[in-house]
Amino acid sequence: MEFFCYHRDRPGSLALREELGEKHWSYMDRYAKELIARGPTLADDGETPTGSVHIVDLPDPAAARAFAFDEPNYQAGAYRDVLLRRWRNVLGRTMWDFPGGRTDGNRYLVLGLGEGPAADLSLPLDRDDLVAYGPLLSDDGDTWLGTAVLLRAPDPDTARAVLTTDRYADIEVHNWEFGGRR
Repeated sequence: MEFFCYHRDRPGSLALREELGEKHWSYMDRYAKELIARGPTLADDGETPTGSVHIVDLPDPAAARAFAFDEPNYQAGAYRDVLLRRWRNVLGRTMWDFPGGRTDGNRYLVLGLGEGPAADLSLPLDRDDLVAYGPLLSDDGDTWLGTAVLLRAPDPDTARAVLTTDRYADIEVHNWEFGGRR
């Protein structure tokens, strides 16, 4: 089962995140084979972390909750909240298979939260810039709750346009970069 996990930073937690950097990396190393995508979201300055995205393939919702809430930054209080949802890997690949590489162009997390009939279940026609793409689902996988996309785009407005705007209560666009040990 695939899960989307987004830890949002608590304001003022940068020093704590930096202090716990190696513990976070070591924790994520334990899930290296299960990770589909990972990386920090960043403030407009492109440097300051605002959150941490992990898309992971785990056996069940209990394992996903353990992954999300046993994470060292979460345990230490660096995050203000966690969005954890079932997810379906529509691209069928990991971020490491993305043909665009790790650093070329601007990268974004686009997160659309919705309700009602599912939207954006099919891939957009231009998929060359998609790093990860899939619906957010309820724990049982039956109810559509939104869509999460990692992509390369020239700017936030172009990134936002990957989703059908009138089908979502809110669409968030965050600067994002490939994660993992450098």
